[in-house]
Amino acid sequence: NQYRFSPDGSKIVYELDLHIYIMNVDGSSQNQLTGGYLDLYPQFSPDGSKIVFQSYSPGNNDIYTMNVDGSNQTNLTNNSYNDDHPKFSPDGSKILFLSYRNSNHDIYIMDVDGSNEIQLTNNNQQNYSPYSSPDGFLFSPDGSKIVFVSKTNNLFFDIYTMDVDGSNQINLTNNNSNVDFPQFSPDGSKIVFVSDGDGNQEIYIMDSDGSNQINLTNNSGDDREPQFQPQP
Repeated sequence: NQYRFSPDGSKIVYELDLHIYIMNVDGSSQNQLTGGYLDLYPQFSPDGSKIVFQSYSPGNNDIYTMNVDGSNQTNLTNNSYNDDHPKFSPDGSKILFLSYRNSNHDIYIMDVDGSNEIQLTNNNQQNYSPYSSPDGFLFSPDGSKIVFVSKTNNLFFDIYTMDVDGSNQINLTNNNSNVDFPQFSPDGSKIVFVSDGDGNQEIYIMDSDGSNQINLTNNSGDDREPQFQPQP
């Protein structure tokens, strides 16, 4: 199940039985917010007033927003394609999402009201996660860049960064292994990620330009979904 803390840390939004719920951080006041079919991947807006999520409308997934009490559910994308895995920009003005068009996943961005939709990747490859991770693409803390996973140049998924307008796409990893779960550090100087180059999944860290790649875990189990501790 996916779950996210509110920006002030007082609430948690989460999935249960393919619906979205909210509760206080102590587990009290558990309330169901959606009643559709396949409501997934909720995330609070940076100011804590809205929640973005994907919902299966008849035939395909669309991106929705709603108030934190479940009211004012608004469909932002409405087409014949699957639009999924939405994420707010750090300032709350944009929403990043995946869309399955032209037989592959590409990354799109739009204003928070669904207007000004722009396709950021267009390389005839899967700009997605090898493990279907919802965190296969994320904004940098200052909102100027996006880190993402793409199988562009070879048989393996690699980590790339690009500017928020889709320009300046740079391949940071090229290690003949699949990578996943990239995330910027709170100051934007580092990227943590997972690689399966040693036969199992291990956690790595590198500078945000791809240099100084360091293996942080080395054991016989799979280590996945690393998260930086927020700065106080």
